[in-house]
Amino acid sequence: MKGDFKSGGRLERVLRAGAFAVTGELGPPRHADPEDVRKKAGYLLGNVDSANITDNQTAVVRMSSMAASLIAQGEGLEANMQMVCRDRNRIAMQSDILGAAALGVNNLLILSGDHQSFGDHPEAKNVYDLDSINLIRALRDMRDKGVLMNGRELPEGGRPRLFIGAAYNPFADPEAFRALRAKKKVDAGADFLQSQCIYDMGRYKRFMARAVDLGLTERAFFMAGVTPLKSMGMAKYMRDKVPGIIIPDALIERLKGVPKDRQAEEGVRIACEQIEELKAMEGVSGVHLMLVEWEHMIPAIVRQAGLLPRPVP
Repeated sequence: MKGDFKSGGRLERVLRAGAFAVTGELGPPRHADPEDVRKKAGYLLGNVDSANITDNQTAVVRMSSMAASLIAQGEGLEANMQMVCRDRNRIAMQSDILGAAALGVNNLLILSGDHQSFGDHPEAKNVYDLDSINLIRALRDMRDKGVLMNGRELPEGGRPRLFIGAAYNPFADPEAFRALRAKKKVDAGADFLQSQCIYDMGRYKRFMARAVDLGLTERAFFMAGVTPLKSMGMAKYMRDKVPGIIIPDALIERLKGVPKDRQAEEGVRIACEQIEELKAMEGVSGVHLMLVEWEHMIPAIVRQAGLLPRPVP
């Protein structure tokens, strides 16, 4: 993956240097007080190379991802601003992208977004003017060709510097299609991809082998999603209620054999074992730690997993 830097940000430099990257996740608060963002940023700073700033995740109204990204970057934490297709049309999305880039936010992760019926405004109308693949393509064209979706050219020096991210899910059905779905996002212009939470390591290995065979890992950086299981109850809920999550029975049984007050500790131990396995897996360029509302555990996990100190690219 040679070539000029797309953004020059820390995450891109770490990945291009061949280091094993670590990203985290920071959920903005459901209010306007910036101190929550600053507090969470403190847990991630120095422990991750960039932090995803979620965009009204689970379709719940929160502080905007752009505002929270700016607050986080003011604390020294590089932001990876999420943008979902659910809430904006192409005019608003292109406008927000230009604004974010002008303010120094250069990592963007594009998502379709959770359906509004699952959130706190189920009566809201979704937009979905673009799907994630078409928005990724639009970002690439803004950056590389200097044109908006209507063909209007951006002035010299007015192109956004962007490192473009996408999500991928190795566990949805049909399994054989998952790598091809990721390929569409790479073809559209994704520079890096972060996965859904991984618990079924066997199936993830099969996905990555297919991605390697297709040459995708030579064109984009693939990061593996890791979310520690806090309890057996959480594991069962995610297995039974969350689409696209596969939790093997062996993990349920392992947590079942641990006292309730030690299950979170065991979940962290399992996550660290997974990270060690992911480090050695061909095509995996890093891990994405998803601990929304559990950000205070990030320092302990990266230390226990041997991910410190973070490289200085």
